[in-house]
Amino acid sequence: MRILHTSDWHIGRSFHGHSTLDALSGVLDALVAQVRENSVDVVIVAGDVFDSAAPSAACYPVLTSTLASLGAAGARVVVTSGNHDSAARLGFQSALLRDEITVVTDPHAVGTPVTIDDEHGPVHFYGIPYLEPAIVRHLWEGVELRSQAQTMQHALDLVRADLAERGGRSVVAAHCFAAGVDATPGVEREIRQGGLDVVSLSAFDGPDYVALGHIHGRQQISTRVRYAGAPVHYSFGEAGKPRGSWLVDLDADGLTDVTWLDLPVPRPLVTLRAPLDDLLTDDRFADLHEHWVRAEYTDSTPQPDPMRRLQARFPWCATVVHVPAQTLPDDGTGYARRVRSARDDGEVIDTFLAHVREGEGASEAERALMREVLDARSVAEATA
Repeated sequence: MRILHTSDWHIGRSFHGHSTLDALSGVLDALVAQVRENSVDVVIVAGDVFDSAAPSAACYPVLTSTLASLGAAGARVVVTSGNHDSAARLGFQSALLRDEITVVTDPHAVGTPVTIDDEHGPVHFYGIPYLEPAIVRHLWEGVELRSQAQTMQHALDLVRADLAERGGRSVVAAHCFAAGVDATPGVEREIRQGGLDVVSLSAFDGPDYVALGHIHGRQQISTRVRYAGAPVHYSFGEAGKPRGSWLVDLDADGLTDVTWLDLPVPRPLVTLRAPLDDLLTDDRFADLHEHWVRAEYTDSTPQPDPMRRLQARFPWCATVVHVPAQTLPDDGTGYARRVRSARDDGEVIDTFLAHVREGEGASEAERALMREVLDARSVAEATA
């Protein structure tokens, strides 16, 4: 049996204010083509199908069209809900889909597989929807479920108990933070990444393959426990990480091979760091006008209207950050003490400018202007 493992579509997520629906639709079309070209029997979508619990109306056609296309390509589809999804909305969607598409959102279904036969016999697919401990602990009396780790451990115990009775090969699809992964800061949110909420590798013992979701980059925890990551980039922190899915082969005895299939990247991401004038004129950036750009300009002082100026060269510049190349060394005195030690108003102003400009005080022209203004104030006070 041949299985395609994908996850974290996040239909409806924006990228720095830009819609990603068209880009994601194109990538999912490429995924459908891979299913057809590789004669995939089963597609697993391991959670976070939508980006929010209340997706916009424009999100639903992307999902229904993709799932229908996967079915038309000859694949069975097993979808589980993630921490971003509304299980109720995703579960309602499942009632409208074809028989070859199964959407697992009900915690009561944990431990009950979708069984699909091939020439070697049955393969049991155990979908585990995202399980919030506070919401599901009442479903299993006498079991302590205070953390994500405990809840996933219990769910997998249910899988192993059922599998011990049924026998045969098995695949688990789940959405969690497993020990040993390298997360993208600020991206994989809302499932805590420390302490008791990290699911140990031993919790996944038993199944022939474990298809995980939640981490946006490709990860191999073990030969049979993997993350596929998101099909498109949703953060500059993901730049350079490949986009794709795992192609998983089972024979009569279980897992035989896992191959990575790359998906196209609609628009590459790049972070540029240089003085603003270099970003606007240097030839080494000439080929990046079609990239998503995060610009970090290193001028010592903030520059006027940097986003508008950068977008004239990089139409897809999405964010601009001022990152001074030199910062004011910490002399231990602190800003307040430096202000109190200033001998006159001119030094107070110069200290303030050095503070907000990361070390660069007033220029000679600015000092001359300050002296003029302060002298005029002194004259006005003296004649009042």
